[in-house]
Amino acid sequence: MTLKEIANELALAVRTASDKLDVGVTGGYASDLLSRVMAKAQKGNIWVTLQSHPNIVAVAVLLDLAGIVVTEGREPEPDTVKRANEEGVPILTTPHSTFTIVGKLAQLGVPGVD
Repeated sequence: MTLKEIANELALAVRTASDKLDVGVTGGYASDLLSRVMAKAQKGNIWVTLQSHPNIVAVAVLLDLAGIVVTEGREPEPDTVKRANEEGVPILTTPHSTFTIVGKLAQLGVPGVD
């Protein structure tokens, strides 16, 4: 499944790198603790978090993640948007909680990282 298909299925708002949505998603990981994401998330994963600061972009680039979903109606900070567009990192937003989005991703068949 591609990031674009997930965005459409879950009605996610694309905030950055809209030209990078055709990437395949290999799985998903949810955490707000950056060190846990760096230790557990894998290349091609979609990352679900309520964090919106610029460091999320650095983590996504480091791990070559498919994209980031920012939950609970939070919007990425202006510096985050700038860096994400420069680095080609898709950031999508939703008003739903992390728990709800992870459940919906599971329903779509996106495997989680153990």
